[in-house]
Amino acid sequence: MDLRPPGLRGLLRGPRRWWAAGAAAVLLAGAGTWTAAAGGDPPQVHRADRVVSTGDGVRIDTSYFTPADAGRHPAILLGHGFGGSKDDVRQQAEDLARHGYAVLTWSARGFGRSTGRIGLNDPKAEVADVSELIDWLARQPQVRLDRPGDPRVGVTGASYGGAASLLAAGYDHRVDAIAPAITYWNLADALFPNGVFKKLWAGVFFNSGGGCAKFEPELCRMYQRVAESGKPDARARALLEARSPSAVAGRIKVPTLLVQGQTDSLFPLGQADAAERAIQANGAPVDVDWIAGGHDGGDLENTRVQGRVRAWFDHYLKGDTQTGTGPAFRVTRTGGVDSTDGAALLRGASANAYPGLEGGQRSFPLRGTTQRFENPPGANPPAVSSLPGLGGAGGGLAQLSALGVGVSLDFPGQYAHFDSAPLTGDLRVTGSPTVTVHVTSTADDAVLFAKVYDVGPGGTRPVLPSQLVTPIRVEGAKAGKDVRLTLPAVDHEVQKGHRLRLVLASTDLGYASPAAPATYTASLVSDLKVPTAPGVTTAAAPLPAWVWWLPAAGALVALALLLTARRRTAAPAPDPALAGVPLQITDLSKRYARSADRYAVRELSFRVEQGQVLGLLGPNGAGKTTTLRMLMGLIRPDGGEIRVFGHAIRPGAPVLSRVGAFVEGAGFLPHLSGRENLELYWRATGRPAEDAHLDEALEIAGLGDALARAVRTYSQGMRQRLAIAQAMLGLPDLLILDEPTNGLDPPQIREMREVMIRYAAAGRTVIVSSHLLAEVEQTCTHLVVMDRGRLVQAGPVGEITGSGDTLLVGTATPVEEPVVEKVAALPGVASALRTDDGLLVRLESGGTAEGLIVELVRLEVPVASVGPHRRLEDAFLTLIGGSA
Repeated sequence: MDLRPPGLRGLLRGPRRWWAAGAAAVLLAGAGTWTAAAGGDPPQVHRADRVVSTGDGVRIDTSYFTPADAGRHPAILLGHGFGGSKDDVRQQAEDLARHGYAVLTWSARGFGRSTGRIGLNDPKAEVADVSELIDWLARQPQVRLDRPGDPRVGVTGASYGGAASLLAAGYDHRVDAIAPAITYWNLADALFPNGVFKKLWAGVFFNSGGGCAKFEPELCRMYQRVAESGKPDARARALLEARSPSAVAGRIKVPTLLVQGQTDSLFPLGQADAAERAIQANGAPVDVDWIAGGHDGGDLENTRVQGRVRAWFDHYLKGDTQTGTGPAFRVTRTGGVDSTDGAALLRGASANAYPGLEGGQRSFPLRGTTQRFENPPGANPPAVSSLPGLGGAGGGLAQLSALGVGVSLDFPGQYAHFDSAPLTGDLRVTGSPTVTVHVTSTADDAVLFAKVYDVGPGGTRPVLPSQLVTPIRVEGAKAGKDVRLTLPAVDHEVQKGHRLRLVLASTDLGYASPAAPATYTASLVSDLKVPTAPGVTTAAAPLPAWVWWLPAAGALVALALLLTARRRTAAPAPDPALAGVPLQITDLSKRYARSADRYAVRELSFRVEQGQVLGLLGPNGAGKTTTLRMLMGLIRPDGGEIRVFGHAIRPGAPVLSRVGAFVEGAGFLPHLSGRENLELYWRATGRPAEDAHLDEALEIAGLGDALARAVRTYSQGMRQRLAIAQAMLGLPDLLILDEPTNGLDPPQIREMREVMIRYAAAGRTVIVSSHLLAEVEQTCTHLVVMDRGRLVQAGPVGEITGSGDTLLVGTATPVEEPVVEKVAALPGVASALRTDDGLLVRLESGGTAEGLIVELVRLEVPVASVGPHRRLEDAFLTLIGGSA
């Protein structure tokens, strides 16, 4: 696992043999020997690789990018993220070189092809390396000089490289401007916040660096000591603070653009806030930009951020005063979901001055008496606030918390909570809320995790903004102590009618808690104070691009159709004999693309009658999705036909208006209510409002009062039912559902089952594709089993599951194990197992139920019932031969 910013991982995955050849040539020729780029660079940018030997014998691998035009240019040093190398930033380096900069990238010690041990930006190692690279730039003919030995130079980078830029500005007076991104100001505060060990992120640090042996020995010893004890000590703090930009806070006096991530439990917004206050106090210009992404995933806004970094350097390195550097403060806000691709819609908000983290505070009284909660033995199970270290793999759930999505979890008995009254208006939280609580503990050392949830009306699933939590160690807690809590800095909108909930938890997945059990008591001392930053205004949402290009594109398409006069193939005439049959598939075939003999579906035939709930089953690759896509007119078959109520299916066939479909979820506008979303969808079809049968569909879906609430407050089950209701608008005679229970918990699955049964009970037909065989068995009346594109079996569920040689013997009282052994030894019995309900008996060939009953009575087994036992799973695996 690495700590490179998620947006930079995976770049430059092309053939590596050219890079290996170049590196070998450098090593053979010795330090100071240049190599030509291996090709692929645009002609306007020249690149050369060089290995630089430092004073202590470490070899630093570098790449130097210069514009094609002659003359001297300002220089930029571009660092990479932790766990990465110079290759990760090549694209940005080339872009800066095209814009008139001489750019030097390098792999830090212990990374890429550079040697040495990792020092976490040790001033005597990594930071000294940057100064040597500045020395080298000062000798290059392409680099503009302020004076001999002093190049006009800026430093930028993200995460590990961002900290290097801050440290370079503090240790080398020749640095003229910096633009650090998603990085730390005080590494000790980042890994040991308020005296609590951030164990998961610390573990990621050392593992992504290649293991403890790759680090400087004192860092390795420090990590092992703290990881074993679970508690940072003074020596550990001092070691990390000495390698932090905060150690040279008074010496950073250059124009600084601070880009920090909102979805970042490693380096949260408070790190950039501390940097801004220190550098601003030195009299240097500082702008702050809070982006949507961070180390926990989300959108890093690479294009916009890199454009702003370039403008920053244009202004302060090139001296181009006509180039604007952007607002003093900018924050990216989530404004809903793009219905076309499901991506979060981002909008910028800005202010002429940085508001800090406590600007425009409002007080909110909290309700709740003194509460007791436990720290469990071993601090297990831990509460979950975020999933540290997942980065982009985590899907950016922290960013989507603004849309009502979260992964936070608190265990009953392990937390105290205090709620505000419902808000009388919308509230935009921008900064760090604060509150004072009184804490006592049965142990002298207590560790608490404070967080503020956004709780919807009726107590619907709480959302933890940006999935962030504040840990705090309370020493001397036995005697009781007032503790002022500074909650995580966020930018989050709480809607009218929602509540603010302060939670104090005893555990958290990402941190180390005391292993000894303890009882904590917490009570309120003050109101919750919430920063609102009233000077920050959100920009108006731009018109989507399709508003401009769609009319022109439509006109071109219409013209093309007129000019080409494509003849449409006449659809076959309806079959009157099938007018009452919802679906008839006959010899349906579909080949894979560019294949003459490989079939996704081959010679498939089956029929579905009115009132049936048909389960379409098969392992992955069986052809189920391809069949459904042909049924909905999305793709054309290569052979055979599909008829719905006697009409042949073609793309755009009128009979498709009698078909409703729910495939792979539906996109909703989160700020609209459930009813408003459905009304908007139906208006888009252009059909009369009275044909929607909205009330009937909603009654079947069973959403109740939730229809009046914004969709962003819905649980996953409610969203799924709303999507089913959307598919049911117009009460289609044939309803197609593809995996309708995905992501639902057991109660929600039961509700979805009831929705499908109620819909079919009115004489309509439902086709459902699902991998949950137990649910199919309880929901469906008929089955179609496919394997490798072909039909394996079709028929009523009872016929498919009812056969077999296993009997379930129900007993009035539990059967003792010696009796079970006697039953298993009976003639004609292959095996016998005890179950909660009695016995599960498998018969041998020739064994009969009648004979078994006689023997059971002889053994005085209290038989209450006997019947065939064969689950759908058993039948399914038998039919497909275990290929699933």
